[in-house]
Amino acid sequence: MAFAKGYAATDASKPLEPFTFERRAPNEDDIVIDIKYSGICHSDIHQVRNEWGNAKYPMVPGHEIVGIVSAVGSGVTTFKVGDKAGVGCFVNSCTTCATRDLDLEHYMPGLVQTYNDVEADGTTPTYGGYSDSIVVKEGYALSIPDNLDFAATAPLLCAGITLYSPLKHWKAGPGKKVAVVGMGGLGHMGVKIGAALGAEVTVLSQSLSKKEDGLKLGATHYYATSDAETFKTLAGTFDLILCTVSAEIDWNAYLGLLKVDGALVLLGIPENAVPVHAFSLVPARRSIAGSMIGSIKETQEMLDFCGEHNIVSEIELIRMDQVNEAYERVLKSDVRYRFVIDAATI
Repeated sequence: MAFAKGYAATDASKPLEPFTFERRAPNEDDIVIDIKYSGICHSDIHQVRNEWGNAKYPMVPGHEIVGIVSAVGSGVTTFKVGDKAGVGCFVNSCTTCATRDLDLEHYMPGLVQTYNDVEADGTTPTYGGYSDSIVVKEGYALSIPDNLDFAATAPLLCAGITLYSPLKHWKAGPGKKVAVVGMGGLGHMGVKIGAALGAEVTVLSQSLSKKEDGLKLGATHYYATSDAETFKTLAGTFDLILCTVSAEIDWNAYLGLLKVDGALVLLGIPENAVPVHAFSLVPARRSIAGSMIGSIKETQEMLDFCGEHNIVSEIELIRMDQVNEAYERVLKSDVRYRFVIDAATI
């Protein structure tokens, strides 16, 4: 085993603080990554503050990880020392389950989360990317295209794949009209990737304060949802609406923006259930669906796509000791558009 340094939460009500811990010893199919950058996802805040009720402390958050391979096991064939590598939201899955599906493994039983979980042995805790190193099975590490800005690539490991997966599943592309609800860390990636896929992208945001950014990043249209006229103007317009916000919204109003057979896909998770009227769905055969990250295979596909189109996240780079301040700013939507921690500052 080797010691790692990072920041951890020790209680739901306390700020993150410096934390030294042991990483598990690498096996023959593992790689060791010296972490260079780690993104801050809103779900990190939910987990740290036990808002989902499953927190395990001490907790080292972070599942948007990029770094340099510093060691490889004897059985590793896909990485070598010095390679750029990434780690996303999970680090293992059930390889013997009857429902095993490499295209849909993130929806299958046996998934081991990158942090706030235990390894497949059932006892070793997983610690995430707010640290200086990580040990991971080579099959759960991602190759990073050399042309992409390294720090700005980190959020692709969660925010990027969270948008890429539903855009591909619902066949966004030329001739398709896609709306992205929310212009934040997730939403701005939906704009970039949707536009690169060839779809006509519209941003639906509470205000027009980020309109210039949205159009610059690839949106064709930008509307304020605080204006009731928006819902009249855009009625029956979209093939696909991706809702990236976790605030409670009037789902019936948004369903009215869909064409026949259109889908409203939930990516953000509101705290409370929101009622939907049957007449918002039945007359136009509309649907509500959800989507969660992507498989390792699809995440690598997303990274390669982003490499081809030079897509990265818009980021603000911070020191590790600024993480608690960054959390408060995320809650105030005071970041454009994703915080990334420089691991060299740990």
